[in-house]
Amino acid sequence: MSCRVVVLLSGRGSNFQAIAEADLPIEIVAVISNRPQAAGLAYARGRGLTAVALDHTAHADREAFDALLADEIDRHQPDLVVLAGYMRILSPAFIARYEGRLLNIHPSLLPMFPGLKTHERALAEGVKIHGCTVHFVTAMLDHGPIVIQAAVPVRADDTADALAARVLAQEHRIYPQAIRWFAEGRLVNMHGCVNLKDDLQSQAVLSTGTEL
Repeated sequence: MSCRVVVLLSGRGSNFQAIAEADLPIEIVAVISNRPQAAGLAYARGRGLTAVALDHTAHADREAFDALLADEIDRHQPDLVVLAGYMRILSPAFIARYEGRLLNIHPSLLPMFPGLKTHERALAEGVKIHGCTVHFVTAMLDHGPIVIQAAVPVRADDTADALAARVLAQEHRIYPQAIRWFAEGRLVNMHGCVNLKDDLQSQAVLSTGTEL
């Protein structure tokens, strides 16, 4: 039985496209955007997927919109909710509702450079390694148990756009991988640290000499 996934996005949805085009054991049951004109919705419709626009500007406050969004998500009975360029801060109640099944990708090696303009800030700080992170969402912005990261070297002649393009290529690689691990039931969150079941079993064999 495939893992049922709802995707949230706000723009073109390039990470969503990478997920949709990967051979994953999932069913994308809905794609939802807070921006009715988001290009990601058009792409979803082109693939025959359910695409839903919920305009956040039509609602009085964040909590009211998030309650409506959660109701729409729940109609599709997802096992996993994936943020793919969803450019809104989520309310604590929303995050608690999907705890342990809400994934995000961020364009930095968290915990470095949470928030916006990550590539500009990386260049300004003079770091030599930059990258991206898939993590479970918690109430603290751009923090939460890390699932997978990918690093790219920062070049002496880099611009923010050039660095962003190399990081984005890695995002398209690691986000589908993280979702595959979730769908296969391989992710284990122990005290805020995520490991793969296979890795834990290998460690147990090395430490005890017996298999779990």
